[in-house]
Parts: sequence; structure tokens; C-alpha cells
Amino acid sequence: MEYEVIIGLEVHVQLNTLSKIFSTATNEFGGSPNTHISPLCVALPGTLPVLNEVVLEKAVRAGVALGCEITQFTKFDRKNYFYPDLPKGYQISQFDKPYATQGGIHIKLKGETDEKFIPLTRIHMEEDAGKLIHSHDPSINRSYVDYNRAGTPLIEIVSEPDLRSSDEAYVYLNELKTILRYIQVSDCNMEEGSLRCDANVSIRPKGEKGFRTRVEIKNLNSFKAVKQAIDYEIEWQKDVYSRGESFRQMTKLWDATLLKTIPMRSKEMSHDYRYFPEPDLPTIQISSSFIEDIRKTLPELPRQKKERYKTELGLPDYDAEVLTSEREIAEYFEQALLVSGDAKKTSNWVKDEILGIVNKENISIQEFAIDPLRIGKLVKLINSGEITGKIAKTIFEDMLTTKDQPESIVETKGLKVVRDDKALEEIVIRVIESQPESVEGWKNGKDRVLGAIVGGVMKETKGKADPKLVNDLILAKLGPLGEKKKV
Repeated sequence: MEYEVIIGLEVHVQLNTLSKIFSTATNEFGGSPNTHISPLCVALPGTLPVLNEVVLEKAVRAGVALGCEITQFTKFDRKNYFYPDLPKGYQISQFDKPYATQGGIHIKLKGETDEKFIPLTRIHMEEDAGKLIHSHDPSINRSYVDYNRAGTPLIEIVSEPDLRSSDEAYVYLNELKTILRYIQVSDCNMEEGSLRCDANVSIRPKGEKGFRTRVEIKNLNSFKAVKQAIDYEIEWQKDVYSRGESFRQMTKLWDATLLKTIPMRSKEMSHDYRYFPEPDLPTIQISSSFIEDIRKTLPELPRQKKERYKTELGLPDYDAEVLTSEREIAEYFEQALLVSGDAKKTSNWVKDEILGIVNKENISIQEFAIDPLRIGKLVKLINSGEITGKIAKTIFEDMLTTKDQPESIVETKGLKVVRDDKALEEIVIRVIESQPESVEGWKNGKDRVLGAIVGGVMKETKGKADPKLVNDLILAKLGPLGEKKKV
């Protein structure tokens, strides 16, 4: 039987504020256990939450960037459940009045021409829980609680169940991460837990309209894990149905060692959490002017930037995709372009030479040794004809280890293109005379021999000859292709 896959994602994003959502404790990753905490983080009696206004601003910023409707009247609720890292016995979250609804993300799979729109159900604010640290010694059956993460501000972005494959889920998460990093509300570092994903997966026979029992896979901490877990779960559910069996709605974990999903518990429904309005926090009224001010300060988003690069700058799809993959890469490219004036050549240098080193050394483009203005100047020197592409590579190597400007390196090392017609003509004659087999080949109509002669001239001039002038001089000496002419 052919099945259709139904996937909905719940993405938890830690916001990069200086302090936590309801207390003044520092919102910082790492550090010794229980050092980034306040009395509120560990639920000491008499403590009361106060909403961090920057959390609200960043949350609304994310909602606007994702095309959501911002709810102007919203509130917090208590989500009641027990876990050792939740000292209050409840989590402050949002239930029936999330601050943002609707919106969505456009995705496009590799090799496809059409985009697909994945709508969102909602985005809500909540606090993160603490973290359990389990003993690595099997003889010590003990766990420890670290509350550093407790109270970290989160937004939970919930998609509609409109994803139909693990590939779509992978692209969706990448697109979401790119947007959130562009608007600078989170670093989305999955290794540090600032972006975590729960995947709801079910399947149904093709043509069937209703939804079947779903499984929620919790706390997936890499895009690769999301893809692997979804693919495994699809096959597991197919196997269950193929045997004429059924299963209950449940929560599973992904075991990255065994490469399989493992049952954790039966899945709770919303009534199991006994939600009720948070009595210690007032309702929130978000004004139209607050939303509009945020809308005006949003940067150009990756999708719009990509389209502009293609239509206004004439860049190919691949170049536009690479250059807009991160806000910092796009900014680097645009600063270099302001100096160079040549979009395609600047793109080539950024995506090939610069990102090649950045990826190899596993650094950010902001840490790269050459600033964008120097790259822009280098491209400008090539375009002006003062240096060749080959010489530019030599200059680039010098720029990696010095702060020198490219024009200064050209001057100091005497790397300017040779345009002395008479001197070049003598070199051309000498190279032609040293390659009688190439001359014979040209006379017999073999145009590929031209490359050998050009290469000989460039070798003699150490790559400093003007390539166009060299070509013109060689052709003048050789005469028309296939014609016997005395050189």
C-alpha cells in the first residue's frame, strides 16, 4: 500500500536576551551549574515573575518576520506537570491566546522550480525548564539538576501538518533558522540547545482524508537527527500497519547510537496539563504602533534578498542561494560590491575563495582575515586591467597574512600587467619560434594549440601580460586558422 506522510514540527527557539524571561538572572549558555540563577529560577517562596520587555519585542519581531497575525490581547498560562528540573511544578507558557497566529515559510527542495508554502499554526512565548545531568558512573544511580537554563526565554513555533517528507522538514528548518538569524532574535545554535525540534509524524493511505495516530519525537538537536528520526518513524509505522496492527499516540526519543526511535511515554493531551491563566502576570496589550515600529526596523529578509540578487544584480540561482544563506555573508558581499562594482566577480571571490577558507577552518566570515573592502579593491584592480586573475590569486595569498591593501602589494612587488607592445611582441615571437609543433598544428586547423602558446607567453611574463593583448599579438603572427603563412 502507498502511504502519504504527515509531518508537523514544533520548534523551540531560545531568544538571545541578556536576562531571562521573568527574572534578572543572566541568560547565558554554559558556566558552572546553578550559577546563572536567581531565587525565582528555583521557585523560592515569595518570588514573583515580571515579564522582560525585550523578550516581548524579540518575540513579536519573529512573528512579524514570519508573516504572522500579532494578537493585540494576549496572556500567559500555567502548564502543570511534574519533572525534577521544573521546581515550581508548572511552566509559564501560553495556551488559548498565543501572541502570534498564521504566517508561514516558503520552501523549495533542491532541483525543484516551484516553492511550497508551509503555514504556521501559532507562535507562543514560554520559559525553558532546567536540565538534568545524569551520572556517567553506572554504579552511581543518581541525577543532578542544573537550573542555569530554567527561565530562559523561548518562543515555540508550531507548523501546520503540511510537511510531506523528511527532506521538506529539513529545508523548512534551515529556512526558519536563516530567517531567525537574519532578524537577530536567536543564534539558533543547536549544539547549545538554542534551537530544538519536536516532530509529529503520522502516515495514512494515499487518498485518505483523515489523520491517523501520530507519534511525537522529542528534543531533536540537529537537522540531521530530525531527518533520520522522521525516516525511521515512517518505516516503523508502515511496518505496524502492514501487520494489521495499530499503536497508541505516544512520545518517543531518538537514539542517535542505535539510529531508532524509542518509546518514552504515552502522549499527553492539552487537558492533561490543566492549563489556567497565570495569576501572577497581567494580561498583555500589544499596540498597533509597537507592531508597526518593529515592522519598519526589520532587515531585508533572505527570500527577498535572494530575489533582488537575481533580478537586480543578475546573479545565478546558486550564487544568490549561497550569498544569502547567512546575514553576515550577504553583508560581506554587499560591502565588497560597493567598492568593486562587479556583482558576478565579487560573488565568485566570496563563494569560492573566501567561503572555501571559512568552511575549511570552521570560522565565521566575520573572523576571516580579509575585510570586504580589500576584496572589493582586489576585484576592481582585475576589472581595470591592472592585474590578471592569476596575479590576483597571488595578491590574495599576501592579503591573508598581512593588512596591506591590494594596490600597495601590486606596487611593492611590481605585479602590474605588462602592456608594452614592443616588449610583448618580442616575447611572443620567441615563444612561437620555440613551439614549431604548435605553429604546424595551427596551420593544420587545430585551434587548441593556441592555449599552449598563450601559456608560454604568460609563463615568460610571470602572468603579468595583458591576456587580450597577448592573444591579439599571437593571432597577428600566426595568421588565420588553417592558413599556411610564414611566421
